[in-house]
Amino acid sequence: MKSLLYPHPLSLPSFSSSISTAKPRHLTPPFLKLDSSAVKTPTLTVRAALDSATVNGFSFDTRNPTVSSSYRSSSLPKPNPTVLEAQTRVCTGPTQTKPLGEDQAFKVLDTILRSATGELKDEEPVSRAQLGAFFAAMTIRANCFPEATQWSEGESRAMNKYWPLLVRALPPDVVFIADPEGSLMGIGSSIGPQFVGNGTSEMRLVGALREVLAGGHLGFEEVQGCLRDVLPLKSTTEDGTATGVSESLLSALLIGQRMNRETDRELKAYCLAFDDELGETPIADVKSLTHYGEPYDGNTRFFRSTLFVAAVRSCYAESSVLHGAEWMPPKGGVTEEQMLKFMGADTSLTPSQAKVLLEDEGVGFTYISHREARPSLYSLVKLREHIKKRPPLATSEKVQQFVKARGKEAIVTGFYHEGYEDSLLMLMKRRGVHSGLVVKGEEGALSMTTRLRPVNSSKGIPVNYCSGFRSLSMASACEIDGVSRQSFNLEVNAVDYGFEPTDTPRTDRSVLKNIGLGLTALHGQKGPAYDRIVLNAGMVDHLLGCDGAEDISVALDRAREAIDSGKALERLWNYVRVSKQVRHRPAMCVK
Repeated sequence: MKSLLYPHPLSLPSFSSSISTAKPRHLTPPFLKLDSSAVKTPTLTVRAALDSATVNGFSFDTRNPTVSSSYRSSSLPKPNPTVLEAQTRVCTGPTQTKPLGEDQAFKVLDTILRSATGELKDEEPVSRAQLGAFFAAMTIRANCFPEATQWSEGESRAMNKYWPLLVRALPPDVVFIADPEGSLMGIGSSIGPQFVGNGTSEMRLVGALREVLAGGHLGFEEVQGCLRDVLPLKSTTEDGTATGVSESLLSALLIGQRMNRETDRELKAYCLAFDDELGETPIADVKSLTHYGEPYDGNTRFFRSTLFVAAVRSCYAESSVLHGAEWMPPKGGVTEEQMLKFMGADTSLTPSQAKVLLEDEGVGFTYISHREARPSLYSLVKLREHIKKRPPLATSEKVQQFVKARGKEAIVTGFYHEGYEDSLLMLMKRRGVHSGLVVKGEEGALSMTTRLRPVNSSKGIPVNYCSGFRSLSMASACEIDGVSRQSFNLEVNAVDYGFEPTDTPRTDRSVLKNIGLGLTALHGQKGPAYDRIVLNAGMVDHLLGCDGAEDISVALDRAREAIDSGKALERLWNYVRVSKQVRHRPAMCVK
């Protein structure tokens, strides 16, 4: 275990990053240094750092909220809460679905009927996206789910009462989703069998949905064709159409493919569909580049460390691209974009502009917003909130290359549900990177923790489980065979590498607290956040086969030195400063 990937066991000394008493040496400018008394309180630390930086020439957006849920755009219409609660139970997989009880089923269908007839006054109307997701889930459950997760008796009684009324009140596209063959509801409606949609785009979508609603799967070209036909999704009109396509149909496709568990070819289609949306991908002149694919919907409970890990790794020429969104459902948690925006960085860089930050010797990492890199897919934010559960995009968007490198490339991402680790590694190999790593982190994120595994932990893949591959030559994963690629899987126990077992710091949606924990750690204050940053920087270097990281103890010490010297903190503030400057450079400088 201690040698991890390397065939010869390493003799690792026992050490703890929590007990060092050496005074760190800081190279950062005086205005970035934190008072030693303030270091003990993360909230005070970050406020002091931000205030000091503002005074000394940095311009921070002090109006930014400090809680992640506040970043949700007020222009987004809210979903109906009654139907949304039902969607959390039924819009999921064949073993996770929880059938509705009779009372809830009657309430949900009554809410849908009153919304369709304009009589719902005490709640938000049920959106077309919600109708598509809910009825797609009901149809798939009836057609192909195991008996335990098919309709309950209460759901059947509720549908028998309300469907004769609903079939007259709902639009044809929703009736099609609920009863595509005209036989599911028992009243012999001809709407579903005869429905073809409006226009070429909807016709293709309807054809694909007939397969998905029956529990089937689609081909690579079929998925890409559907996506390219309807995206980007424009603003919705009163009758629920957008860009000539019904949101009911599109939401039914997205949630339906997730419920059927996407095949590799379907995931590849989602992953690659818009690679050429902005033209040719920029290539950065760096020797090593790691793409970090954190879940776009953020963390709601625990410290999110990847931004600070990227600052550490940049100190020894391991460049990183972080990508994500300011706010994304279903969790709407703390994201890198929220933190960077709060700290005053420009979070609207194009991939070409982000390339400049990678090549800057004083920065060496960058962040790219989904909004800027994939506007077509970003247009689905509202629809994703209304379907409630994660669509296939939640998996594929983590495996992206918005900027490429002249040197080696790697992708790191996290997963939660068992089985998706293999799909993610498949997508990484399809991307042609030299190394790939998936981590079972807390909240499905990609960061390893220093806490002990609970003795009575539930079955399944444990937190800190890692699986990946690395090429044994400069050839990319697309160019080599299995013999030339080393695969691995292991569970990382931080105690084995000298870390004191500690619980991961909680942030509970607080952007400010997450920044405070990170800045306090980068200032050199030892503790759980410091350990987590060191562990994830050094361990990722080692597992990906980065230069100088063959010995895990050396890799971890290298990460500590980057922090204790003040270099990582300095690079983070350099990013804030340079990100605002690069937007104003002539276009020829950022190609």
